[in-house]
Order: sequence, then C-alpha cells, then structure tokens
Amino acid sequence: MNVSVAEPTLLIRREKRPGRRFLRHLFKAIAMEPPLRDAIWILLYLLPAPIRWKALWGATKMAQYLVGVLAAADQASREGVEAISVIEFGVASGEGLRLLEKHAEAVEKATGVRIAVYGFDTGSGLPAPIGDYRDHPDVWQPGEFQMDYSSLAAKLTSRTRLVLGNVKTTVPQFVAEGAAPRVGFISFDLDFYSSTREALKVLSLPGKHTLSRVFLYFDDINNYWSHSYAGERLAIREFNEANESIKIDRWFDVNLWRPFQEQQPRLRQMFIAHDLEAIKKSRVQ
Repeated sequence: MNVSVAEPTLLIRREKRPGRRFLRHLFKAIAMEPPLRDAIWILLYLLPAPIRWKALWGATKMAQYLVGVLAAADQASREGVEAISVIEFGVASGEGLRLLEKHAEAVEKATGVRIAVYGFDTGSGLPAPIGDYRDHPDVWQPGEFQMDYSSLAAKLTSRTRLVLGNVKTTVPQFVAEGAAPRVGFISFDLDFYSSTREALKVLSLPGKHTLSRVFLYFDDINNYWSHSYAGERLAIREFNEANESIKIDRWFDVNLWRPFQEQQPRLRQMFIAHDLEAIKKSRVQ
C-alpha cells in the first residue's frame, strides 16, 4: 500500500537512494551550525532564493505568514484543491496584509495553487470592548490602530480584498456568500477576546468553506499579560468547547528541523484547526 505520510512542513522530500539522502542530511547538519548558518541566512534574506528555503530559515519579514501560507498550499495540493483563501483579521496600517499578499504571490508561483487574500478590519480602529476584563481594557483602547483606507487600497493588488466592518457582521456575510476559495491560513490580530470569538466563526458557521486543516497564527497569546481567561486564549478555549467536529490545537512540529528555532518565537504562536469530520472521511492515497 502506498501511504502518503504528512511530514513536517518544508522538510526535504524522501529520496530513493540512501547515499544521496545521507549526503543531503550531512550538508544540512553542517549548514545549520554557526557561524555558517548566519552567512546562509543573510544570503537567503538578501538574494532571490526558493521560497521553501526562505520559509525554513525564516529569512523574510513575518516568516510566520510565509510558513502558514506555504503549509496551506501544500495541504490544498494533498486534498486536490486548486485555489485557497488566506485571511488577516486585524489589518490596521496594512503592513502585515501587504506582506501576506507578497508571500501569497510567491507561494502561488512555487506550488501552482491559486491564492486569494482577504483583510478584515473595522477601518476605524478597535471597536467598543465587551465591557469587562475579557477584552483586556488594561492593554487596549477603542479607536486604536486606525486604517488609512485610501492609502492602503492604492498599494494592494487585485489579489487582495479589504472587508470593512465589525467581524460580527462581516464574517457571517463572508461565509454565506461562499464566493471565496477554501480558507487555508488565517492570522488573528484583533486584540479583543470578543472580536476574536466572532472571527473564529469563519471556521464553524454552516456553509463554511475550509480545508480539512486550516493553519492559524494568533498574535496576542504570548504576552506577559496573556492568560487563559481572556483575550485570544479564552476565544480558542471557548471555540473548542462549543464545536465537536472542529478543534484548534497547537501546531506541534512547526519548529522542527529549523536552523534558527530560537530566533523564530512567532512560530510558537501557530495553531491548526482540524476538521475532524472531513478528516474522518479522508483516505490515504
């Protein structure tokens, strides 16, 4: 039986010839040791290089976005899906969305999977909080992180669509329209528990259109003030309690085999939403 095993994302493909595989692993082990690895990182960051190498070495801005988009494209290929959506919840100035757009373009060229980009934001900064400790009023204020819509829209390509409004309304509309390709990667940077709770419904609302595994990044779970009873951590926990067939868990192997594990702390903020019903119906090829 030919079984396709889900390897850690970005690992080198298996070779039939063990000698070549040994030499490749030997080179990789040497390249990952300082000071050689520092020189390689600089070259990968500054020069054109295969996108998988840039992702593996974290040799780009917001590498967590590139890692997530690439994993989503690979997942789409395993599922026979030709196009996916990637989403940023919480756009603000748009720096992250523009990088997401750039990474999507590079991954599309490398994998052949078409990628549409969506950015969700109120357009006017943080909304009114829920009114208690869960939205961290000790950290965030309504109106922070406002967007210059005209300036940002002029810089985006046709690949990307801005969705403005409160996610409590825009997310159900997005799912109901069903016009976007399957969702494969999402970044959550809405700050508030209440907003994150509503945005997570993109994974569970009736008619939701996702891959069987959706790769997630949460921006605000590792701060000193973060805890399991407020903010994104609470939103994740409540999502799992409310949904039997979709579960969010840490992406446990995301940092394996990376030359700069200690310098990519953002990867520890990555999760995967597993669609258990879809996975139950799948079969190895």
